[in-house]
Amino acid sequence: MTDVQELSDWAPDWLQAITPQNRAGLQVPDQVEDSRLQTPLSQLSQSNHDRDDELKPPKITNITVMPSPNRMVKRKLQGIHLFMITVNGTLGIGLYWRGGQILELAGPLAALLAFLLVGLLSWAVMQCITEMLCIWPIPGALSVYVSEFVDVELGIAVGIAYWFSYSVGFGALIATLAAEFDFWTGTSGDKGIDGGIVYLLIPVILIAVNALDIEIYGLLEVVTGCLKVACLLAIGGVLIAVNVGAGKQGYIGTQYWASPKVYDRDAANDWGTAFLMCLSVAIYAYMGVEIVAASALESAPSARWTRKTSDERESQLAQTPNDSLIGNTVRFSAKYISLLATISYSLSGLLVSFDIPWYHCHLPRLSWVDSTANIDCSDVSDSIPANTTSAIVAIAVESGIPHLADVVNVFLVFTCLSCASTNLYVASRVLFGLTSRLDGGKGQPWHLRLLSWFGRTNRYRVPLRAMIFSAASFIWVPFLQLQGGTSSSTSIGMFIEILAQMSSVAVVIVWTCQVLAFIRYYHCIKRHKNVLEQQKIPQLSRDNVEDYSYRSHAQPVLAYVALAGCLFVLVVANGAYLWKGFHKFPFLSSYLFIVVFVAMWILLKVARGARWRHVDLSNPDKVVRKLRKLHDIRLAAS
Repeated sequence: MTDVQELSDWAPDWLQAITPQNRAGLQVPDQVEDSRLQTPLSQLSQSNHDRDDELKPPKITNITVMPSPNRMVKRKLQGIHLFMITVNGTLGIGLYWRGGQILELAGPLAALLAFLLVGLLSWAVMQCITEMLCIWPIPGALSVYVSEFVDVELGIAVGIAYWFSYSVGFGALIATLAAEFDFWTGTSGDKGIDGGIVYLLIPVILIAVNALDIEIYGLLEVVTGCLKVACLLAIGGVLIAVNVGAGKQGYIGTQYWASPKVYDRDAANDWGTAFLMCLSVAIYAYMGVEIVAASALESAPSARWTRKTSDERESQLAQTPNDSLIGNTVRFSAKYISLLATISYSLSGLLVSFDIPWYHCHLPRLSWVDSTANIDCSDVSDSIPANTTSAIVAIAVESGIPHLADVVNVFLVFTCLSCASTNLYVASRVLFGLTSRLDGGKGQPWHLRLLSWFGRTNRYRVPLRAMIFSAASFIWVPFLQLQGGTSSSTSIGMFIEILAQMSSVAVVIVWTCQVLAFIRYYHCIKRHKNVLEQQKIPQLSRDNVEDYSYRSHAQPVLAYVALAGCLFVLVVANGAYLWKGFHKFPFLSSYLFIVVFVAMWILLKVARGARWRHVDLSNPDKVVRKLRKLHDIRLAAS
C-alpha cells in the first residue's frame, strides 16, 4: 500500500489530514479518474518508453476523506424533494400579482406573450445550467461555475448577488403577505396584526421550519408543493368557470381580445414599449427556476435506470461513483421546472385576460405612473375592497360567488408563505456554499475568519448560522410598512418595491453569467477533447451518452440565444420604463443593482490584486487540473 498523497490545492483547513491509523474509508486507485491521487499531467505526457510503469496494475490506497461534520450537510433530498422545493420557490406570488399588472400595462396579448417568451428564455438558461449541474452538483455551484470558467472575482460577485436576491426576496414576500392580509383588515391594515403576527411571528416560524432536519424539511416541501399545485389547478378551474358563467349572463370574456394590443398610455408611448416593460415584469415571476442548483448540495444519490436486467442494474449501481449518481437526482428538476412554470404562467395569463378587462380599476398599476386618466369604475362592483391588487381576487369578487374571493386570497396567503420559506432556504444554502470552503484558521484575514463562521452547520447538519443571517439581513424591511402602510404608491411602498425588483435583476445577472460560463465550458471541452480522452477524465465527453450525464439541446447556438436574451432584458427591456420620460423609481429598480454588481466586481479585483482577464482555458495542463479539481470538489461534497 502506498503512502497517502497530498490533497488537492483547493482543500481548506476542515479537510482533515489523513493518518495511517485512519484508513478504513474510501479506496481510490492512484491513477483512476476523479481521484485526487492522480499523477500530474506533465508526467503523463512523457514518451511511451518513459511510461512503462503505467502498464502495471494501479496501486490502491485506502484513504479517509474526513471533512469536519460542522462543515457538511446531509445528502438526503431525493428527486421529488428537489422538484417540490423548486416548485415552491418558482410558483410564487408573481403568478397572481404580476399577471394583472402585465394585463393593465399592455393588454391581453401581452399577458400571454410576456410569460411565454420569458419562460422560453428561462428554459434556455436552464438547459445550460443543467448540463454543468449534472456533472458537478456541488455547494455554491452557480458561483463555482463562473469562477472556474469565466473569472474568479466575477464568480464571487455572482454568489453574493444570488444570495442577495433570495435574502431580500424573503423580506419582500413578508411585506407582500401583509398586503394580502389587508384584504380582510382594510387598506390601512391592522398594525397589531401586521407588526406582531406578519412581520415578527411568521418569520420566526419560517426560521424554525427551516431549522428542521433536512429530511423533515424536504417532506414538508413535498406536502406544500403538492398543495400549491392543487391550488394552481383549482384557480385555473375557477377562472374557466367564471368565464363560462359570464357568457351565460350575456357577455363573453373573449370580447376583451377584440383589441389585444391596447396599452396604458400614461406609462408608454406605444404598445411595443409597453410590451418590453412587460418582459421586465414577467422576469420576477420566473425567479426560482434555478433553485435546484442551490439545493443540489443536499441531494442524495439516485441511480439512472436503463432497460437492463436487475443484475445489470445492481452492477451499474456498484460501479457508478456515488457522486455521479447525485447528478441523476437533480436532472429531472433542472430540466422540467422551467417548462412547468412557462405553461402555468402562460395559461394563467390567458385565462385572466378572458375574465377581466385590461382597464379594470383594481388591476395593479405601475406605482410611479399616474394612470387615473384611463380608469373607468362605473361598471365595477362596489364590493371589491379598494386595496385589492390581484386580478384573480378581483375576478372572484366580480363573479358574485359567495366567499370565493376569501378562498382565493387564502390561496395567495399560502402561496406567499411557502415561497418565503423556500426563499429563506435558498439564501441560507447559497451563503453556506460560498463560505463552507473558506479557510478560517489562524493566520487568515479577519474577514475570511468571519465569513467562514457562516460555513458551519449545527448538529443536524443544517446551516443555521447562514439561515439566521439571511433572514435578519432584510427582515427589517417589512416593518417600514407600519409607518407608511402597505400601498405601493407611498414612498415606503416604492422603496420595498425597488428592493423586490432589484432581486429579479440580480437573478437575471446570475442567469447571464451562468450562460457565459457554459459557453466557455462548452468550447473548452471541445477544444481539448483529445487531451481529455487521453487522460480519461470522466463525464466530459458530450459524444458519450453513457458517460455524459445530460446533453442539452442545440448547443452552443441555444446558449448564445440565451445570453443575448438575458442582456436584452437587462439593458433594453428594463430601459423601456424610461422612454416616456425619466423617473427615479424605474431607474433605481432597473439599474441600481447592475451598478452595485459591477462596483462589487471591481472592488474584489482591486482587493485581491487580480488581473483583468478571463480564466485561461487555452492551456491543456491547466484545463485538466481545473476539471480534476471540480471532480475533487464533487467527490468531497458527496
